[in-house]
Amino acid sequence: MAHKRLIIPIFIPFGGCPHKCVFCDQEGISAAKKIPRPDEVAETIELFLSTWKGKGIREAAFYGGSFTGLPEAIQKEYLDTAAPYLRDGRINELRLSTRPDYINSHICLFLKEHGVATVELGAQSMDEHVLRLSGRGHGSDATVQAVRELKDAGLNVGLQFMPGLPGDTPGTVIETTKKIIALLPDFVRVYPSIVLKDTALHRMYLSGKYTPWPLEDMVSVCVEVKRLLDGAGIPVIRMGLQPTKELESLIAAGPYHPSFRQLVVAAS
Repeated sequence: MAHKRLIIPIFIPFGGCPHKCVFCDQEGISAAKKIPRPDEVAETIELFLSTWKGKGIREAAFYGGSFTGLPEAIQKEYLDTAAPYLRDGRINELRLSTRPDYINSHICLFLKEHGVATVELGAQSMDEHVLRLSGRGHGSDATVQAVRELKDAGLNVGLQFMPGLPGDTPGTVIETTKKIIALLPDFVRVYPSIVLKDTALHRMYLSGKYTPWPLEDMVSVCVEVKRLLDGAGIPVIRMGLQPTKELESLIAAGPYHPSFRQLVVAAS
């Protein structure tokens, strides 16, 4: 019987990320307004460990920003804060999220040397037109290169993507899925595009320049996305945003459902 895994989330909203993509409101999603101090990171780890009674893997995860876009000294402070917990076995792994264009061979070596096991890349799309309309500031080639660099360094790689961004169609979503499969990530997260208040996407929506997908259409295309990923043996570890009161208070429009994955499974 598999033991449940403990994920200790440490949010660094917009940390290391000068880009504010059209869809993004990390402050609202994480309910955090500033990046934490190293001592606050330690406090978060201690809090989660103090209430955990399970036997599974314990993992500290830096989410919500582009970790490798932070100055290297700050990255080191965070990773050094987690290091004693790794050494004494109180946590087993480190994970972080970042942008594809903030990865290179030097960064991969640095992360590996500091105990990072898994890197999640916010690919969002593999379609050049969609990436451009979404203000990503990089092309799909950055994702291809980043995955290669991370795998060469022996790191686990996860890819996140967002069907329904500006310019997306069912066809481009399926093509993105196929291109992601070709990269052989260790896992994938699928986050349907939601319009959050006070984002550029919200302004596009209010001005009629963006129309969010109906829930039924998003479920339909994600049935095929999941079928393709399952067929390739790539785990889909999340489908749909984690429901929270903070998130739900920020949603202006779009195919949000607190049990989105269950809708997809039921329609499969």
